[in-house]
Amino acid sequence: MKKNILIVTANYYKDISSTMTNDVKKIISKNAEFNIQFFTVPGVFEIPVVIARNIKKYHGFIALGCVIKGETPHFEYISKSSIDALMNLSITHKKPIGNGIITCLNMDQAIHRSKKKGVEVINAVRSIFINDK
Repeated sequence: MKKNILIVTANYYKDISSTMTNDVKKIISKNAEFNIQFFTVPGVFEIPVVIARNIKKYHGFIALGCVIKGETPHFEYISKSSIDALMNLSITHKKPIGNGIITCLNMDQAIHRSKKKGVEVINAVRSIFINDK
């Protein structure tokens, strides 16, 4: 049975999120095991809300986005809140949520990490479904 997966992408750093989304699409196109839907939000803070609203409609989720540290503590609040919310949703509802939210100190780190993060996240979610069989 195909698994229904919702991919929620924050496009605040559109180049970074596009790289990860395109990598996920490449892997999905080679595997017929998933039905994929995409949803775009302005920033990573909105990702958990979209997943919470759709938690009963899908077998699993992938969260993609990027937070880059600036000169204020905003980075810490957004990063921690978003990632904690994803973990709580996953544990509470016993559904895999692949965390592809990159947290970096600068754009160079984000670009470097985005080149493999999409692949890592989709493989993590796939491995949960494979091990559930």
